[in-house]
Amino acid sequence: MHRIPAMLARLSDQEKKRLQRVYAPVVVGTHPSNTWADLCVLPDGEIRVYGHDEETRFYLSSADCGFTWKRYDVEDNSLFCSGVLNPHTGRWFNSYYVKGEGGWQNAEMPAVPEGAADWQAVLTDEGPGTPAKWVKIADGNFLPRPGIALSTGRILIPAQIPPTDNTPQHPVVARSDDNGESWAVASLETAPAHEAVWPHLSTRWQNGACEPTLIERRDGSVLMIARTSQDVHYMYESFDGGETWTAPQPTNLHGTNTQPTLMRLSTGEMLFFFCNTQPLAEANKSAVLPKLGPAEMEGRSEDVFTNRDANHAAISPDDGLTWKGFREVFLNPIRNTCDFRISGGNIGLDKSVHQFQAVELPFGKILLCCGQHEYTRRMLIFDPKWLTETERSEDFRNGLGEVSTQVYVKSISGYRRPVWNGHCAWNRTNGALLLPDPDGTREEAVYIETTGDERLVSPMQGVVWNFPAAKKGEVSVRMMPAGDGLTLSLTDRWFNPTDPYAPHYAAYTLEAVSPLCPAGQWADIVLKWDESGCDVTVNGNAAARLSPKWDMPNGLSYLIVQSPKEYTGRKGAYLKRLSMKAE
Repeated sequence: MHRIPAMLARLSDQEKKRLQRVYAPVVVGTHPSNTWADLCVLPDGEIRVYGHDEETRFYLSSADCGFTWKRYDVEDNSLFCSGVLNPHTGRWFNSYYVKGEGGWQNAEMPAVPEGAADWQAVLTDEGPGTPAKWVKIADGNFLPRPGIALSTGRILIPAQIPPTDNTPQHPVVARSDDNGESWAVASLETAPAHEAVWPHLSTRWQNGACEPTLIERRDGSVLMIARTSQDVHYMYESFDGGETWTAPQPTNLHGTNTQPTLMRLSTGEMLFFFCNTQPLAEANKSAVLPKLGPAEMEGRSEDVFTNRDANHAAISPDDGLTWKGFREVFLNPIRNTCDFRISGGNIGLDKSVHQFQAVELPFGKILLCCGQHEYTRRMLIFDPKWLTETERSEDFRNGLGEVSTQVYVKSISGYRRPVWNGHCAWNRTNGALLLPDPDGTREEAVYIETTGDERLVSPMQGVVWNFPAAKKGEVSVRMMPAGDGLTLSLTDRWFNPTDPYAPHYAAYTLEAVSPLCPAGQWADIVLKWDESGCDVTVNGNAAARLSPKWDMPNGLSYLIVQSPKEYTGRKGAYLKRLSMKAE
């Protein structure tokens, strides 16, 4: 926050106007590294993102708040790379698990001095690109995330301990009161394991609680949110500066085996970046062919990711007690690609848009890095005010870029296979498509149908549309059945377009079929909801009153439009326009 004036001073008048105009997310580049801890802002306002290319370490530098970038090679690999600045002392810090040059995936790591091992802090008083001092934090294998400096000057660094045969992975927090010269480590409990209960036929990859993120509240307490194998993230609290922590408790923030990230804005508000998504139910792993390995069968490794194609942001004015927004910041640009699994070469990085790092820019804007694989990671700028809009509409005149429509092709499950890359990936293809308007106009409509294509994992198709979260509002849908009708579900998180259980988990579900919506006729459906129920009108006439099936304390933020679960041989339905407004 204290670097915002320096960033502003670097901008010309024209560049200031350009930054002020940014509102909805706009892509400004592709960063060179798997998102974790390589983004930083120097005291003079320069923004850097570190990475490497074959044998060369380099960083991208921006002097105009992220709109343009220039590459600089790093000649001396022993120098400090990216890190966090403690504003109370002027010291920069980062940490790594030392196992060879380059670390694991968390960040570019300076060349390790002789004798350094295990979990190490790296310090400098001069900033990135200057000599680094190494201090051991603890013995053992840790995967750290970026730390924070408390208002007291104490440094906290969260990390996780990988699982062993007897212990699931769980969070730890290192703390230092002497500017990183010495450390103490608190070990935290893990979150509950995932269980194979309906609709799951097997357990998920058991993550315990990992990839924790920290933030200091206004009252001095510390909030931690961790990735888990459940449907929601879990939280921990510390009221003594990180020395002791509460037991893990479930939040009402959805996310499964994906990374959460908290940040504080200069306004005092909190931002939360996460994948507000739910994966498909786990299949019977014993029936998967080719057969999975022991680790995949036992939940010690991944089998498939089906919830990493949309990421989100929410904003809190009250230190995390309530959240608003829940908007899609970025959708995977290759989410419909038919060679999704093998594209990009034999690289172990998941083709996801999860994992986040962000900095605040002048005028309240945010620069966000997100994603892992080079095909899917991006740098974006947006205004947090965009999160709290109260209306959104979609008429598909610009294509299907603002919705999720992917369907899965029967593919090989599992972590990785020899020669072919495919980190937990299934191939995909387009499901719902734009076709000429059946009225014969020069417009188009989205055609959705259940198919008999046995090459697909599911015969269903769908359209998944996000809007600003609201506890009270209405969604309007213009559709025409050509044979089969559509199922409309209002919910608080992203589901796969082909997830047959999305209607079960939705707060409100309407089957828009004949005679409610006769075939060959356009129907204008309005679903007007609050926490007590949802009134449905069709072409202005009252049609139904729906009772809520689930409590959704953050409000509703998604419309899931789906074809029938089973192939009937009948034609599908057309979708022409969507709109939403909050009350």
